[in-house]
Amino acid sequence: MKLIVGLGNPGSEYERTRHNVGFEVVDRLARRFVDPQRGAAKSRFSGLLLEAEIGAERVLLLRPTTFMNRSGQSVAEALRFHKMDAARDLLVIVDDLALPCGSIRLRPDGGAGGHNGLADIGEKLGSWTWARLRIGIDAAGAVPQEQYVLGRFRPDQLPAIESALDESVAAGTCWAADGLETAMNRFNRRPAASPNDPTPKA
Repeated sequence: MKLIVGLGNPGSEYERTRHNVGFEVVDRLARRFVDPQRGAAKSRFSGLLLEAEIGAERVLLLRPTTFMNRSGQSVAEALRFHKMDAARDLLVIVDDLALPCGSIRLRPDGGAGGHNGLADIGEKLGSWTWARLRIGIDAAGAVPQEQYVLGRFRPDQLPAIESALDESVAAGTCWAADGLETAMNRFNRRPAASPNDPTPKA
């Protein structure tokens, strides 16, 4: 069994905001891989949970409802209940200010990079060795960071982020079916520079 967690904030006021791209990828995975006969998402593990089948793998899709800063509570509950190994079985999907809008990066480990959701997961799990898929949203620039991440994408950013969301679905699918190394080799391509961040970062 695998666990794919998309990070975001619950509530209609946060829909389609930059901080909620993780939710959007999980929603797209659900539309593609969840059998509608299974019914609606269940409220479990301090989040909304759906069960999918990707290839031969049983995959749980989780959207924490704890708000971003307490995402670790939800992730830890799900891993503990199903006796999963975070290093092998967990993929966290998250927005990243350090990447140009529209780029994605898969990594097997790493720190929080200033992201409160990742920080709480690392703290609750007591480990930083778990896969994360980072989706670039551009640097905040002159806009205060909190205001920027809780805002919606500008029209000029929408084509790039839509492409990134689709590519993230493909990357998450590959991770579940073929493993992290294969997914990294296939999807960690360096994109063209964003107009707002001319030097892409790893």
